[in-house]
Amino acid sequence: MDLRLLSSFLAVVEEGHFGRAAARLFLSPAAVTQHIAKLESALGAPLLHRGPPVSPTPAGLRMAGHARTLLAAADAARDDMAEFTGTGGAPGRPDEGRPLRVGIMGHGSAELTPAAINAFRRARPGVPVEVGQLDFTEHSSALLEDRVDVAFIRPAPDDERVAVDVLTTEQRIVAVPESSPYAAAREEGLRVADVAAIPFFRVPPHTPRPFTEYLYFGDEGARRGDAFALTPQEVLTGVVTGRAAGSGLKSFARYYGWPGAVFVPVLDAPWESTYLAVRADDAGRPHPEIPVFRALTLALARELGPQISRGAAPR
Repeated sequence: MDLRLLSSFLAVVEEGHFGRAAARLFLSPAAVTQHIAKLESALGAPLLHRGPPVSPTPAGLRMAGHARTLLAAADAARDDMAEFTGTGGAPGRPDEGRPLRVGIMGHGSAELTPAAINAFRRARPGVPVEVGQLDFTEHSSALLEDRVDVAFIRPAPDDERVAVDVLTTEQRIVAVPESSPYAAAREEGLRVADVAAIPFFRVPPHTPRPFTEYLYFGDEGARRGDAFALTPQEVLTGVVTGRAAGSGLKSFARYYGWPGAVFVPVLDAPWESTYLAVRADDAGRPHPEIPVFRALTLALARELGPQISRGAAPR
């Protein structure tokens, strides 16, 4: 697919005006109009309502997400190939065949996580991808100990050795047993003050402080039950057996809808984000495919993130 057509289409969508899009791209309005017509002809569907104002059709909305992903991948590819510029050829890379190791805490960034991994596999079919689950204590240690190359985590680490990109932002929830008196608030929700009385599961002492603050809504003195947990599955086991409650993001309910567990929104808790994390200023042997994976993930986050934040499962 011609990237020039995609650039023109995306510029019109973002500017809402053919003339402004043309000025942004240093093209004539006629050239931009021609690019859009060619793209619509190639796809066999109208992408824009000509207005005024100019706005995307349903097909155009979907295509805008694909355009962002494709253009981000092209930018990442150009950056990746910069080292070969002017060399007269592309020698074999010493990292060829080296797997990209992706760590995921819990369900990661909901539907965005598998979408990003699958998009990378399509873009880089020759690069092996190893996916591993991270427990609550591996919030940043898996990256810092070079056990993964990129990680889907929450919340952001308080460590300058880790760089993060915001992917999704969601409402907070608590998971309680169906028999709990708090389960009746599944529709109207709870307040942080109510949550303080709920016995939460415990985590090991070496769990990073940002993660414990996230789990207990910033209350280090939060009531703790007798159940320990290192993974969402262990949290849910504690919940459905009535031993402890857990906390998470709204999308948690879509991924962990266990019978006997009720998910209650916490109305006045600050919304929390999920992140893509990498090592900052990696002085070791950073994986050369990290920029490509990062670019694809951020492009998809712009497309899918708002849907996840609203609580709708992306199509």
